[in-house]
Amino acid sequence: MFVPGNNPGMMQDAFIYGPDSIMLDLEDSVTMAEKDAARLLVHNALKSIDYGNTEMVVRVNPLNTPYGRKDVEAVIKAGVNVIRMPKTETAEEIVELEREVEKVEREIGCLGRTQIMAAIESALGVVNAYAIATASPRMMGIALGAEDYCANLKTQRTPEGSELLLARETIVVAARAAGIDALDTVYSNLNDMETFRREVETIKKLGFDGKSIINPRQIEIVNEVFAPTQKEIDKARTILAAIKEAEEKGSGVIAVNGKMVDRPVVLRAQRTIDLAIASGILTKEDL
Repeated sequence: MFVPGNNPGMMQDAFIYGPDSIMLDLEDSVTMAEKDAARLLVHNALKSIDYGNTEMVVRVNPLNTPYGRKDVEAVIKAGVNVIRMPKTETAEEIVELEREVEKVEREIGCLGRTQIMAAIESALGVVNAYAIATASPRMMGIALGAEDYCANLKTQRTPEGSELLLARETIVVAARAAGIDALDTVYSNLNDMETFRREVETIKKLGFDGKSIINPRQIEIVNEVFAPTQKEIDKARTILAAIKEAEEKGSGVIAVNGKMVDRPVVLRAQRTIDLAIASGILTKEDL
């Protein structure tokens, strides 16, 4: 969930709505005149507010601006989990960020703590998606930034989202090849929750791991769409139980309800269980 870095009230209350991650923003939602003040606010929020187990992300300004390196230093010293680099177009930008992160971590004695997420927001970024995704072992995910991407393509967003399909598919494929997460863009029309739900359903089918949001009202819909049904959970548990039984018997043949179970079926079953745990439907102790 995006939270403007110049809004102390929103930063203080954001975690009570239960988002998986909170992204404090120092980039587009903050005017030039407020950059320095917002950086201090975000630093103090990370240091003083108990966000519990919520993953804390900060979207910094690009390193080629007067603010980027100061942002990186401030948020790492405050203990941020993930730094999101906006408008990433090349792997070299991630390598440069990694060097900056390591410099600050060495200074404070926490080498290796901070992860990196890249936002892909242009045609060049999409073309280089896999190179970006594999540019650093710190990379935990790549995300689509649709507004800048559409502007770069000289088009605009539509309710059906056809203009984003290639970028979305490319980002998912690159993330899967790199073994990291794929995160979808925000949907900003809070008066059209039906289209928002359809968009979440679409990106789940494409293989995304989650969706960025701008308002707590959107959390429930994302969770509903991504959470597996009880029928899907029961089927997945049956498949995984059959696998375990076959392994214990030393059998290489696995069948469930008369149907052979191959590796893709097993992977989908495990994915269902992982989503059930992430959604709070199951715990690891339930397995």
